[in-house]
Amino acid sequence: MTTATTPHPMLAVAPEVREALADGRPVVALESTIISHGMPYPQNVGMAREVEQIVRDHGAVPATIAILDGRPTVGLSDDELEMFGADTAIRKVSVRDLPHVVATGVHGATTVASTMRIAALAGIRVFVTGGLGGVHQGAETSMDVSADLTELSRTEVAVISAGVKSILDIGRTLEVLETLGVPVVGYGTDEFPSFFSRSSGLPVPMRLDTPEEVAALMQASFGLGLGSGISIANPVPAEDEMPRADIDAVITRALADCAERGITGKDITPYLLGRLVELSDGRSLRTNLALVRNNAVVGTAIAVAYAGLA
Repeated sequence: MTTATTPHPMLAVAPEVREALADGRPVVALESTIISHGMPYPQNVGMAREVEQIVRDHGAVPATIAILDGRPTVGLSDDELEMFGADTAIRKVSVRDLPHVVATGVHGATTVASTMRIAALAGIRVFVTGGLGGVHQGAETSMDVSADLTELSRTEVAVISAGVKSILDIGRTLEVLETLGVPVVGYGTDEFPSFFSRSSGLPVPMRLDTPEEVAALMQASFGLGLGSGISIANPVPAEDEMPRADIDAVITRALADCAERGITGKDITPYLLGRLVELSDGRSLRTNLALVRNNAVVGTAIAVAYAGLA
């Protein structure tokens, strides 16, 4: 059996999550930046509640992760989900920001990287999100590369996503993940998905087709002590995707707007995702919601399979 670990003493862990971890039952980590900075209100709160219910309905305990009054918190209440969705002043927190947010006692919405780190401290091995950060367009001069990639190289958590966000340089992102030694798995696909679309034109290094196969890979990777996470790339359902030609045209316009406004750093992704909703007349938001739901279903199945390994 997989063994539960004792959560880090600096964490606040919801009783339901703590009990599941102690019993070795499946728990699925969820991030809070997708609520505070990834979607407009109130769709963000509705999405958060729906995803938690999907995890429950498929046999696991959801653990949405955030910083509350400076305390890394694993498992939010319904009122806390509402607050993170409605309060536009909540800070976006990556790994480098964690000490400052904890020391100053403020709220923070965790990114993929910081959610991974806190999930690992809590003993959670499966994390469901929308899309990964990566190498930004023009990074050869700006050096703008997401901390998500570094965190994947050093934190033993399987991250289920719909691939790298379409606004990024997907090819360079895959090259960096290879350099960092991060296994990148296509779930039921030979082609790396590109968030809004099922295709990117780039192959995945390896493919697995069932939750049990992914769980076995997790057991092998973590058991060998390789020290890295695993990227599970799960394509958006075909009926919900935006074809690459459609989304690429919208992204080109949004990137031009971003450059014109001088938006840089961690503000780029939330601005671009919001602008894509506007330019696509809401179509990108509908696709975003669909892929998050799908990732929750697949990620929960993987967590259940991993918890059941002998």
